[in-house]
Amino acid sequence: MRSATPSLYFQNKAARILEDPAGLLRVIWSAEERDQLTFRAVFNHMVQALQRHGWSKILVDQRQMRAFSAAEQHWVVQEWLPRAVQEGGYRYGSVLVAEDVFTRLATAYITTSVQNLPLVYRTFSDEASALQWLLLQP
Repeated sequence: MRSATPSLYFQNKAARILEDPAGLLRVIWSAEERDQLTFRAVFNHMVQALQRHGWSKILVDQRQMRAFSAAEQHWVVQEWLPRAVQEGGYRYGSVLVAEDVFTRLATAYITTSVQNLPLVYRTFSDEASALQWLLLQP
């Protein structure tokens, strides 16, 4: 029998990825500084976890996260998102918005750059609403 609580899939100083038995990933970003390798590892493990389960949904908690750098934004938009959609089946992202305004702006750039992909993002200020919306998606 599966546990009702999410289990740890991957963790480094940048973030934790949890597998939620409700059929989604939870990514919880930390306030820690990160390097390119650590940053990309989180995203690459997201794709692997989606593939592993055949899931299409990610709840992304950015409340404590530092802003994406310009290089990180570019990599996510140009390389990771197309791969996550094509190889990982990523379709729905529910984002708990950061407290930091620069992080919110950097995230807005990414979430508005998915126009040519079959991917829907919604942003929320509370976890219950973010999870509820995500669970309503097919």
